[in-house]
Amino acid sequence: MQIQQSTDLRVLEVVVRSPGTALDDIVLECPDLTWNQVFIAIDRLSREGALKLTPKGRGLYTVHLSNDALQAAQHQTLV
Repeated sequence: MQIQQSTDLRVLEVVVRSPGTALDDIVLECPDLTWNQVFIAIDRLSREGALKLTPKGRGLYTVHLSNDALQAAQHQTLV
C-alpha cells in the first residue's frame, strides 16, 4: 500500500509541476518507475477524481489535476 501511495504522490508532483503534460513525459520524469506503474497510478487517480485526462490526438492524452484537486491544493497553499 505504501508503494502505491508513493507512486501516486510522485505522479501528482509531476502533474503539479507541469500541468497538461503527456503520460510519456510523466514516465520520463519518474525513471525509477515503469510505464505500467505510472499508467496504473494515473488510472487510479483519475477514477478517484484527482486527475483528468484530455485526449490530444490518436492515442495521446494530457494529464491535469481535476478542478476539485486543484482547488484543494490551492486551499492548502493558502492555509
